[in-house]
Amino acid sequence: MSRGNSLKIFSGTAHREFSERISKSLNVPLSDMKIFRFSDGEIGVSLNEAVRGSDVFLIQPTCDPTNENIMELLIMADAMRRASAHYVNAVIPYFGYARQDRKAKPREPITAKLVANLITHGGIDRVITADLHTGQIQGFFDIPVDHLTGMKLYMKSFLAEDLKEKRVVVVSPDVGGVSRARKFAVMLDTDIAIVDKRRSYDVANQSQVMDIVGNVKGRVAVLVDDIIDTAGTICHAADGLVERGCERVYACATHAVLSGNAMENISKSSIEKLIFSDTIPIPKEKMTDKILQLTIAPIFAEAIRRVHDEESISNMSD
Repeated sequence: MSRGNSLKIFSGTAHREFSERISKSLNVPLSDMKIFRFSDGEIGVSLNEAVRGSDVFLIQPTCDPTNENIMELLIMADAMRRASAHYVNAVIPYFGYARQDRKAKPREPITAKLVANLITHGGIDRVITADLHTGQIQGFFDIPVDHLTGMKLYMKSFLAEDLKEKRVVVVSPDVGGVSRARKFAVMLDTDIAIVDKRRSYDVANQSQVMDIVGNVKGRVAVLVDDIIDTAGTICHAADGLVERGCERVYACATHAVLSGNAMENISKSSIEKLIFSDTIPIPKEKMTDKILQLTIAPIFAEAIRRVHDEESISNMSD
C-alpha cells in the first residue's frame, strides 16, 4: 500500500458496515469525514483530514433511499475534488436505477444513463460496481468501470453431493437473465434451464402462463438473478419448478432490494434457501430462516487494492 499516492477510504451513510468490512480486509482504517443534514434536509460534507494527492475511494451503494444516497455520493466527490485529491473512485456495490436502461415504450427516460452522466460529470474518475442489471450499462459511463461479480460467493453455498451427482440445474427466472445463468452453470459444470413467462389472453383471471425450457424433473434447481425486489418473479419461478418435478429449489441474487411485499412472497414460496451478498444492508426484521447473506466485501477490497497499485483486475473472476 506504500507505492505511489496514499490510499484513503471514505464511507457514505448508505452502508457503513460494508465499508468497515472493506477497511478490515485491506487493513486500512476508514478516513474521517462528517456527513450531516441542514435543517431543510440538504446534505453537508466536511473532511476532517487532508486528501491532497491521495487516491480516494468513496464507498456508497445507491440503494433506498436512492436519491439521497446518489446526491450524497456526488457531494462527497465534489468535496474530494475541491480538496485536491489525485483520483476520486466511486465504489458503488449496488447501482440504483440500473433497471431503467432502455426505452421500453415511447416517451420514457433512460435513467441509468442519466445517473451515469451525473457520476461522470460529478468529478469521479472511476466506478467499481458489481452485477449490473445489464452489462451494457458500463458503456453509459465515459470513465473506466470495473464490473465485479458475486457468483463465486454462491458456488460454495450449495450442496457438494448434489453437484457431484450432476443433480443441480441452474435456472434463469426469465429470458433476460439467460447470460447470467449460463455463466453460473459453466462455473458449476452443470445444465441450464429457463423460465418462460408470457401473458395469457384466453383464460379469465389468469395473468401468466409459465413454461420451463430444459430438464428439471428430479433435479435440485438453483435460480440465479442479479436483483430481487418484490420477489414476485423468482417466487413464481420457484413454484413453477416444483410443479414440474424439481426436488428442491434454492435461489441466489447479488442485490437484496426486498421492497413491497417481498418478504411475504418469499415466506410463501417453494424456495428453501435464498442467498444474497451484502451490497445492500438487510434489516434484521427481514433476516428470516430462508435468507442467508454472504459478504462480497473482500472481492471489492481486492479490486480496490489492484486499482490503487495499478494492477489488472480482469482475472479476478477466474
